[in-house]
Amino acid sequence: MVEVARVKVEAQIEILGLEASELALLCEELGEPTYRSKQIADWVYRKGARDFDSMTNLPKSLREQLKQRAKITRSRIIHKLAADDGTTKFLLQLSDGETIEAVLLPYPDRVSVCVSTQVGCPVGCVFCATGKSGFVRNLTSGEIVDQVLTLSETTPVTHVVLMGMGEPLLNFHNVLKAVRLLNQEVGISMRRITISTVGITPAIRKMAELDLQLTLAVSLHAPDQRLRAELIPLCAKYPLAELMSACRDYAEQTKRRVTFEYLLLADINDSPSHAAQLARLVRGMLCHVNLIPFNEVVGSPFRRPSEQVIATFRSVLERHGVQVTQRVERGHSIAAACGQLRRQATYCRESGS
Repeated sequence: MVEVARVKVEAQIEILGLEASELALLCEELGEPTYRSKQIADWVYRKGARDFDSMTNLPKSLREQLKQRAKITRSRIIHKLAADDGTTKFLLQLSDGETIEAVLLPYPDRVSVCVSTQVGCPVGCVFCATGKSGFVRNLTSGEIVDQVLTLSETTPVTHVVLMGMGEPLLNFHNVLKAVRLLNQEVGISMRRITISTVGITPAIRKMAELDLQLTLAVSLHAPDQRLRAELIPLCAKYPLAELMSACRDYAEQTKRRVTFEYLLLADINDSPSHAAQLARLVRGMLCHVNLIPFNEVVGSPFRRPSEQVIATFRSVLERHGVQVTQRVERGHSIAAACGQLRRQATYCRESGS
């Protein structure tokens, strides 16, 4: 009987997603000075390098070692839709074949990107297209940062919003690491990064302890626990009173204003009494309410309120002293609401269209 030698195959290290300290350890392991880590980080995070050969200020010997020991995994754009207002939605394919969405939002004074943190979403919001596709997995920190780097190839990005597919605070470790990378390596100010959540109370308290100077946006969508749990089933686990207490503590600890996102659904959560309840809920807090009229989706049972209903809701909040904004609506013509493009692409693949 011939004995077959067992060869241990060492997995390649994924560079995208490593912080400076981790890159320094890699350089030490390869027998290189640690300052090389800053050069590698600059190529990956500032210049968007997709391979080691392009890192021309590194010695050829180091580039060869890196090709043997490491890799840079980037997503692939498989579909792109652009609206007249410049809003561009990207469908990105990951290395395992899964797809996610990211949106580029140009404004006169800034360029924002809205990125995903999970493939699919486990929250189950009844009005959201992403939830209808189910949950697949968390994204790695590298996959989150990759979305910003990919969209930056179109135009330089100044602001990042983690508000795409998925619930960021259910992927806490990878999201926080991605935020550090975006801040320290990509060079985006912490104050220009927003994490949007349906309200995972324990994670909000952890964020308060970290005292990060980013913006916390909480998708409230209802002023009472019963209606909120109907619209966002996962929120049945997180009582509204406890969530609001955590948000107050967050604002006090960080001195950062909390944004409460409120999706207006016709005849469901858009009455003057709902507005008065909401005003009482946020009274005295460092916060503002961002009203979002529903972006109607074909086949959805939900409708957008009339402009008069929206105006009345806003005026009730303002009379109670609540700071209110109304989201500038972008990308209606390109299915910009989260999850729509991915669902369309999945349907086309499955149906052979």
